[in-house]
This record gives sequence, structure tokens and C-alpha cells, in this order.
Amino acid sequence: MRILLVEDTHDVGEAICRRFQQIGHTVDWETDGTAASDILAHTAYDLLILDVMLPGMDGFSILKALRRARIGVPVLVLTARSEIDDRVGALDLGADDYLVKPFDFRELEARARVLLRRSSGGDATNVIVCGDIRLDRTNRNVTVGRREVQLKRREIALLEILASRPGRVFSKDELLDQLFGFDEAAGVNAIELYVGRLRKKLEGASARIVTLRGSGYQLVSDDAH
Repeated sequence: MRILLVEDTHDVGEAICRRFQQIGHTVDWETDGTAASDILAHTAYDLLILDVMLPGMDGFSILKALRRARIGVPVLVLTARSEIDDRVGALDLGADDYLVKPFDFRELEARARVLLRRSSGGDATNVIVCGDIRLDRTNRNVTVGRREVQLKRREIALLEILASRPGRVFSKDELLDQLFGFDEAAGVNAIELYVGRLRKKLEGASARIVTLRGSGYQLVSDDAH
């Protein structure tokens, strides 16, 4: 999934990026509020992690502009303000959740998982099942039947995208946007490469990645037929 982090404290930003990238998410990191607002106007994300105190444009102003523009990206607000009025204010402006600094990274990841579940279709569980493929989003574990499948982080991210909405066709450009950030040089050939690798590792499963020429890829369960 693709995440935009807006945080101007560099050690915090680096730590958050590292945590989410290690589990397979693509993270774009911006330190300036005005620049972040511009990015959000033309780039789609699965989650926005938003600090409140920022140079250029504060987090509440970014949030207000987002919701005024009817951009529905889930927003997790990070704030050093523990007063109830500040927390209620963030929720009233359209935040989906908030976390008070300093925080435990395990709680940040858990809250992010909840919001990412909603953005990918509203599942109430951290486990995605398609056919006999089972992906546990908490520990990033994948099994086919009783067989554990060893996937690299970007392969898991690709499977998560496809399996969260089985049957939906994802174009190469969509997958490229979700799997690679601004700072990563990649083209549509990279998508073909990762799809090929994932197909090979999922061989024998009762769900398969189907190529629709000129349109993209979808994950289809044989049980659905």
C-alpha cells in the first residue's frame, strides 16, 4: 500500500519510513505542509500519516483542505497535544484516528493496519483469504493451503493489493503507483517482473493472477466459478 508521511522531525520521520518499508509498504515522506498539500491534490494514497505542527501549512489546515476537496484518504494524525479539545478538533475536521506523541511504533502500525483495511475494502480482519491463499497482514505471513510461501516485501505488497479486492482489475500504472515511491525509478516492466515472480511462488494455489491484455491484472479464485 502507498502511504504519505508528513512529518518534519527527521528522526521520527526516518523511523516511521523504515518501519513501514520493512513490512512492504511504499512511503513518500514530506517535511513541509504546503508541499504535502500540493502532492495530495494530484496523487492518490491509501493512508496519510499527518503531523500537526509543520512548516508552511499546519496539519489541521491540510486536513481541512483535503476534506473540502472531498479527498477521502484515511488520515492518522500525529500530535504532541494531548488535550481533549485538540483530539476532538482533529476528528471533527475529518481525521480517522489520532496518536499522541511520544508513541509506541507497534501501536502506530496497528492503527495504520485498521485504516489500510478500510481503504482496501473495509475488511474487519487482518487476514485476507482468496481461494486457499491466506495473507496475515499483521506478521506478513503467506500460506497456500498448509504450505508457507516465502515472499519478499514487495511481492507481499503486490499480493495484498490484488487479494484485498479479488476480481478487480488493476492496471500496470495503478500497481506502479502503489508499489513504488517518488524516489524509486521503476517502469511497467518492473510490474511484469514482480507479477511473474509472484505467480511462480503461488503455483498450485486455488487462486491465480490473470492477465487481461491491455487492461492489467486481477486475482481470481477458482472457488468463485
